[in-house]
This record gives sequence, structure tokens and C-alpha cells, in this order.
Amino acid sequence: MSKHLQPNVNPTGFESCYHEVKLAEGSVHVYADKELFAGLDPRIFEMAGRNLQIPGIRYMGYTPDVHVGVGTCIGTTAVWNSEDGMVSPSIVGSDIGCGMRVHLTNLHRRDVQDLRLRRKLVNRIEKYLPMEAHKRGAFSDLRMDHIVQKGLKGLPGKYLPDSMPVKRSPSLTRVEQARFAFDPEELNAVADNYWVKGLRQLGTLGGGNHFAEIQYLEIAEENREIAKRWGMFDGQVAVMIHSGSRAWGAMVSQHYTPMAARAMKRLGFGTDDPKLIFAPLDSPEGRRYTDMMASALNVAVVNRHLIAYAIREAFLDVFGPKLEMNLLYDLMHNYAWEERHGGEERFVHRKGATRALPAGHPDNPDVYMETGHPALIPGSMGTASYIMAGLPGGAANYHSICHGAGRVRSRSATKRLVTVDQFAAALKVGTEEEVIVNHNSLGVILDEAPQAYKDVDQIIGSVTGAGLASVVAKCRPLAAVKGAKS
Repeated sequence: MSKHLQPNVNPTGFESCYHEVKLAEGSVHVYADKELFAGLDPRIFEMAGRNLQIPGIRYMGYTPDVHVGVGTCIGTTAVWNSEDGMVSPSIVGSDIGCGMRVHLTNLHRRDVQDLRLRRKLVNRIEKYLPMEAHKRGAFSDLRMDHIVQKGLKGLPGKYLPDSMPVKRSPSLTRVEQARFAFDPEELNAVADNYWVKGLRQLGTLGGGNHFAEIQYLEIAEENREIAKRWGMFDGQVAVMIHSGSRAWGAMVSQHYTPMAARAMKRLGFGTDDPKLIFAPLDSPEGRRYTDMMASALNVAVVNRHLIAYAIREAFLDVFGPKLEMNLLYDLMHNYAWEERHGGEERFVHRKGATRALPAGHPDNPDVYMETGHPALIPGSMGTASYIMAGLPGGAANYHSICHGAGRVRSRSATKRLVTVDQFAAALKVGTEEEVIVNHNSLGVILDEAPQAYKDVDQIIGSVTGAGLASVVAKCRPLAAVKGAKS
């Protein structure tokens, strides 16, 4: 076996991108440069204080894209012991298993430079990829119970378009988990309508900040060797997907969060925030939630897989059978599960935080053991996204980095303060570099304008400056497909 490849990192002062904030209830560890740190909403520290009131919490960290959420900030890593810890639906978030997926094509930027061709490609993607639900009868060869219990391993072979044995298929091996195991007993309590709705929403994008984007890569000079190992090259066309568990995850959040709240009342637990819900891992309610959370993680990874399947069909329509679209990686940023850190079993929550393991870490898939797995970080519409590799220093934050740019304005405030013309300028509308979108009116998706988000380049600079991860490629947008509902 060859020597592990360690990505390079710019030697920015670590101290300038790390801050320990001591609160009455404990410390929260913030990874952000001085400018970002100074501009943080004070409410995130109020929220941290209430999170630190949860019994037994061992660690709490914020990534540089941190912003206020319900009960817990987006951009949070929170850790308990596995043996006597807590699970918190509030820290997992409502879109369970929401995450990222990137596929690499054999196309170069020049192959999609023509605006008319990109519009055609976006139109073809819309043909295959519904936003909200498939028509009844679609995916009639899929069984929702198989998907829920087996994840990617519950898919028929036709949906695993890899020219190799299933056990070595990139569709199953270039993911954080192909199947999340759990006790299926709780599935007997799920109402019939959720099984039907869940199946109809498989392979759909959803609204809000979910998207499918066509991009081209700019390889970071200092990590060209890793990029080459990952099959990446300058100008390469890639597809980035952001979506989650859709209706199934919403059902889990809606029905099992109140169960955890009842456990809190029964056991006499509470914090200063009534919206902050948690339960002991070894309680009946805690076990029921974690089982159903695992089922939603299975649905989420299959959903992104089927979105990619649809997009591949659209690319084949436009570019023909010589088109290649290979999976780079699929990972989550809203979940909780057991991990081993420092020789101890921990139960790690990530809400709007991305796992970024370094080379040699035993939890890497075999194919990425020598480099660390790709960490996928989206920007906002019209701005760059990033593909990164974790560094050993990431252990300080339980190998968690940012999950995006992070909102600075609410959806309603964005609609009030940002004009359609400003949004159009950000997308370079009317120029040869226009980012093509699937909406005739940008007003429909105005709340997703880049002016609603932090500067993703500065966010990434904080991550690299703190020594958590290193940039392998910058991804420039060419076209985007988004739903309209937020």
C-alpha cells in the first residue's frame, strides 16, 4: 500500500480562526476568522448556552457558517458518550439525512459553453427530475420497505449503473453508508399514507435550498495529486446535488420529536428553551427516535442516488452514450450516530456540519483510505462550491467542517432587501458566462439569491486557516435546477 497522501493547507495562523467562548453553562468552540467571528449573531451564543444545559454533553462546536436555527444553530457539532448519552431531534434537524452528492463527468467546460446547449440540458433534467413528487406508477419496481430498511442495498440492479460487481460498485462504496442498520419493529407504527408519499417523493429534489447544479472544476495547485487520484481535472464538468429524506424524514421529525419531549417530562429533564428536545439514548423514546432516524438516512441517500440517476438520463439524451458520470462521493450534514474518537465511543450530532476525515482514518471508505474522503461544500447560487479533504487537525472539532455558506438573511428579509436585478447580476444574466436556471422568473427563487448568504470563500478560508481541511477543487457554476417552494 502506498503512503497516505496528506492534503496541503495554507499556514494561516490557527489561533486567528479558533475561539473558545466560555459561557456560564460551559464552552462552545467556534471555528471562524476574526471578521466572521466579530459578525456572529449574539443569539447563537444564547442558543449554545441552552444546548450546553443538556445533561452529559461533552463537546459543542460551531463551524464558520453558523447561524440561528430552531432549538440549535445550523453549523453545530454536539457530542455525548454513547453509553449514557442523549439524542436530540432538535440538533439533528427536521431534514434528516440532508446532504451532498457529486458526480464527475468526462466532459470539459468547453463542451457545455454554449448557452443554448446548457438551456437544453436544464430542460432535459426537468423532464426526468420532479421537484415535489413523481406521478403515480413511477418507480413501480421499487419497494419502499426495502429502501427504508436496506438503503442503497434495497435498490434493484438496474439503478446501480456501474460496470463492476455490486459489492465493489461505486454506488455502494463511495458513500458514508450504503445501509444504516436499525431495529425495524418501529416501522409497524408508520401509517400507510407515509409509505405511499415516501415512495412518490423518492428521486425528487424538493424546494428551499435544495438544488442540482452543473459545475466545472478548478483544481487547487497544492492538491493536484489528490485530485488526480480522485479522477478530477481542470475544466471537468461535475454535477452537485443537495437534498435530503423528503416526506419520510419530515414524518420522523413530526411524530418522534414529541415522543422525546414526553420522555423529558417523565424524567424531569429540561433547558431554558422549550423548543430544545432530547432524550436519553437508552430510553424507549430515544431508541425509537434513533431507529426511525436511521430509516430516514436510508431514504436520504437513496433519494440523492435516484436524483443522480435522473440527471444521468438527461445528460445521455444530450451527449449520447459516450457520456460518463461517475460518483465521487455522497455524504450527510444533518444526522447523529456513533463514532470512535480518542479510543472512546461517542454519539456525535451534526446539524449543518460536514464530516471531513483525514487520510488513514479507519472510517474512510477503502477507496479513499489513502487520501481522506471528499468533503462536499456547496456555495450559494451564482457562487463557487468546494471539494475538500480533511486534515488531522480536524480531530479538534470531531472532524466537522462547514456545510455551506450559511444564511445571513431570512427568506422574508431577502425578498424585501434584494431585487431581482441584483440577483440577475449575480447570475451574470445576459452574458456568455450566465448561470442558467430552470425558472423564467428569478423572483420565484429570490430568497435563494447569494445576497442571502455569507461569503463562501471566506467560510472556506476559515476552515483551511483553522487546519480542519484543505481545498482540492473549486467548483464554478454553469447551470442550476431548483424547486420553487421554500
